[in-house]
Amino acid sequence: MKLSGRLWRRFLLLALAPFLAWLALNTHAQPASRPYVILVSMDGFRFDYAERFKAKNILAVRDNGASAAAMIPSFPSVTFPNHISIVTGMYPEHHGIVGNSFWDPARNEQYSMQRTGTDGSWYQNATPLWVLAEQQHVIAACMFWPTCDGEIRGARPTYWKKYDGGVPDESRVKQVIEWLRLPEEQRPHFITLYFSDVDSAGHRYGPESLETAEAVMLVDGIIGQLRKDLDTLKLPVNLILVSDHGMQDVSDGEVSLAGDADPSVRIVLNGPVAFIYCKNPETVEKTYARMKKSSTFDVYKRADTPPAWHLNENPRSGDLVAIVKGAAVFTLNEPGPRGRARNAVRGEHGYDPRKFPSMGAIFYAIGPNIAPETKIPPFENVNVYPFIAKVLGLQLPEKIDGSAAVLDRIYRP
Repeated sequence: MKLSGRLWRRFLLLALAPFLAWLALNTHAQPASRPYVILVSMDGFRFDYAERFKAKNILAVRDNGASAAAMIPSFPSVTFPNHISIVTGMYPEHHGIVGNSFWDPARNEQYSMQRTGTDGSWYQNATPLWVLAEQQHVIAACMFWPTCDGEIRGARPTYWKKYDGGVPDESRVKQVIEWLRLPEEQRPHFITLYFSDVDSAGHRYGPESLETAEAVMLVDGIIGQLRKDLDTLKLPVNLILVSDHGMQDVSDGEVSLAGDADPSVRIVLNGPVAFIYCKNPETVEKTYARMKKSSTFDVYKRADTPPAWHLNENPRSGDLVAIVKGAAVFTLNEPGPRGRARNAVRGEHGYDPRKFPSMGAIFYAIGPNIAPETKIPPFENVNVYPFIAKVLGLQLPEKIDGSAAVLDRIYRP
């Protein structure tokens, strides 16, 4: 039987349908309606810095878009665990990076963000946003973010740069704009961007210092330039500004753990937090009994740590967890005169954010999928992940700690 032209075309479409479906799933399909998300981290940017130091460009995002009174970091409130919580939607005990440094009894190896931060084998418990996007054929790009230069679950973002703190902030913004100027089929729809200026100043000079104010204004100018450049592109970009934690004046000096444990005990410090690893249950009990006598810090068996810390499941958090009383930091050496640190930072983080409001981070967002002029109460940073996935139309992994419902109020289809 001879087919007409119309029937022939219909026959071909039906025959090709399985192939076309396969092709759609195995290429970087970027629907024209898919929005863009740029997730910007300003390390150590405390929840009140923008108001305190009159950062006009950052305040413009806050006031014209959606903002939280503060974003609550995961515990301990240090850099790598919280950056990873933001982009995985999981608490540190679940994504596995429980500190900037810690000991892994299973691997018999110490993790350090400086030495092992790019080793993707440490990050296999969770699916970062750039991996989630790439798995679902959405192009991602990372202009720095802790762990983005490691291969995780067999994937990396399509575009990424190995971390180099010497790259000027202006060059980082320029690279993001260059990616967004690529042809549509090559253009990333999820991008991360990272700045460390404010954290560095806060540590060295303290959160109330002139130098920290100058760092805030420097980053504020960069955000202003980023928004100006984005306006020229005419793309539906959602800009989300976050930080990993705040900053606290170290007004109470140092607390020494020297002599509080026998030589077989391993102690790993994260500012005001110490993870203590013991060789056997007997050593755990002896060390715990000795440390409980201290008037300068509290100590917990891991199973008994406060529920809000979410630390009791993972052996990487140690057999015991100690935390200073007051605004101090731990040392394994003898403390300086009158308990002051010999070479101390003037600002620190890592404290319990529910006891130290100074640990509060920021969440400001603006764009076509963000409800304008919307204020929301403080929320935990694990809820950023499902929100961004929702904006990008990505299917979430089966197990995360965050919930998209927390930020439903600021979502605009």
